[in-house]
Amino acid sequence: MKIGFIGLGHLGKAMAGHLISEGFELMVWNRTRGKASDLGVPVAETPAQLIQRVDWIVLNLFDSRAVKSVFFKKDGLIQGGLTNKTIIDTSTNHPEEVLFFHEILKSQRGHYLEAPVLGSVLPASRGVLIVLVSGDRPAYEPVEPLIQKIGRKIFYLEEPGLATRMKLVNNHLLGTFMAAIAEDLVLGEGAGLSKKLVLDILQEGAGQSTVLNANREKLLKNDFGTQFSAALIHKDLDYLQDLARSVKRPLFLGSLAKELFGMTFNKNQDQADFSVLYQILKGL
Repeated sequence: MKIGFIGLGHLGKAMAGHLISEGFELMVWNRTRGKASDLGVPVAETPAQLIQRVDWIVLNLFDSRAVKSVFFKKDGLIQGGLTNKTIIDTSTNHPEEVLFFHEILKSQRGHYLEAPVLGSVLPASRGVLIVLVSGDRPAYEPVEPLIQKIGRKIFYLEEPGLATRMKLVNNHLLGTFMAAIAEDLVLGEGAGLSKKLVLDILQEGAGQSTVLNANREKLLKNDFGTQFSAALIHKDLDYLQDLARSVKRPLFLGSLAKELFGMTFNKNQDQADFSVLYQILKGL
């Protein structure tokens, strides 16, 4: 079966490349067509053309505004026809907008699965992301073999909205951990320790985490090539604030971390990896 794929940013392209390596026949669409040139697969002219040629489409887009555009733009998915089609949306969406996407597909007699992923470019390229899925079981079961090639573990949460809410809760830890690691590294260096020694001790002590393990070499080498951008974590923490407001809970650390990552925009580092916060804090 031919699978559609929309969104070839850093993460999306790694996911698409892995699916191709697993033998899936992909047809893709991306706003910037050139990003698909080295995948060696057919490229649709429009999302509408893509949905007419496949039954399943995987989305991986920056935010809910981008997802909405793909649905509603001229020659978008709705114009192409969504009846009996399944959209597997791996984007991290706004918790209210994702409920709207479920309703849109239902109104068009199609199927929508929110399937945000935990992990970045390297695990995506290996098919070992963690996938959180919400949506109707009759829609989920046929596409489960495809999702199993995206992630090493799947949490099927079923109720619309739950997967997105949990993804934002997860990224609260991701963002605050990275902010704490960056600040501690700057503080340790300021106190007279070498960067490597601070990282070695944090990794053996209270800093032991997948976040530090994944970013240790980037921090050590000042290599801020993008695995997960500062702009993305800033967006996710912004969505998280709206989630916290909707459930009438304060958000202390997440709000502070969002403002810290917000500094990357003024430094023109928002498209760098979110570990670049270390460099921003060191320059203060």
